[in-house]
Amino acid sequence: MDQPENPGCTAAPIVVHRSLGTGGRRVTARGRILGLAHCDADVTELLRRAELPDAEMLLDDRSFMEWRGGRAHHYEAA
Repeated sequence: MDQPENPGCTAAPIVVHRSLGTGGRRVTARGRILGLAHCDADVTELLRRAELPDAEMLLDDRSFMEWRGGRAHHYEAA
């Protein structure tokens, strides 16, 4: 079940938001926008730039990542 787009309603510090109409998903860390991702490699790079170690391992860790408004690892246009 998807949660509403409200940064205060998640325990996970990293949120991959719903797909945009043009494709890609916004990625935030504790409410701060990191960038737009079009694939898992983009998410990993955004996390790396935010100085999160072992970013690849965080993608499926529910204590760190929340995939909001769609299935995890899917980036196509809404």
